[in-house]
Amino acid sequence: MIDLHCHALPGVDDGPAQQAGALALLRAAAAGGTRTVVATPHVSPRYRTSPETIDAGVAGMRAALAAERVELELLGGAEVAMELALELPDAVLRQLTLGDSSCLLLESPLAPAVGPVFERCVAELQQRGYRILLAHPERAPAFLSRPQRLQALVEGGALCSITASSLDGRFGAAARWYALELLRDGLVHSVDSDAHDAIGRPPGLTAGLTAAAETLPPLRERAAWLTTGAPAALLADAPLPG
Repeated sequence: MIDLHCHALPGVDDGPAQQAGALALLRAAAAGGTRTVVATPHVSPRYRTSPETIDAGVAGMRAALAAERVELELLGGAEVAMELALELPDAVLRQLTLGDSSCLLLESPLAPAVGPVFERCVAELQQRGYRILLAHPERAPAFLSRPQRLQALVEGGALCSITASSLDGRFGAAARWYALELLRDGLVHSVDSDAHDAIGRPPGLTAGLTAAAETLPPLRERAAWLTTGAPAALLADAPLPG
């Protein structure tokens, strides 16, 4: 499996504070069947993480994984907030995409009220050549209250990454219900962990999908597409598989 959204670098945002915690997170991901993780620290008004910091963090964790013989591919990326996505020049923003792709993980706003500036942000980024993957839209109040906003974004070419633990209720009943609705309507293109540590917000992808399949049995046939096929295509700048 491939995890496109994981706060796996130590000491850069609200993920693990120390390398030991980051290593525990990645070890748990590998034990759960994940073979590729994209480290996506926040790039936001609160965490102005630079590409150089991300590159150094990825290099350090790759060395730690090799030393511990943890079989896991670690790539670099970022979870970029709207404010920074609009502020940063392409010379910087291109270094924050997932792996070496044109796919940019854009944070869905968690503020209770967000105006049309978010849609304008997505449209501008697409015009600049980015493939937009929306992080955790099922937890965004702006989409929960007006689901048609998210549907319109997807119809306009944006893609959706929902958080695996939303599917088993970790983020509450509303997020779980909306995530299931998005899956049912075919509006989800990747299921990722948004993990921040090994215990409180762990990296596993399987538990959420298993819980969701109890309500949506067809998801059992779709799970590999959501966790391997589509994420691999995004990293390769390829069309999504059928």
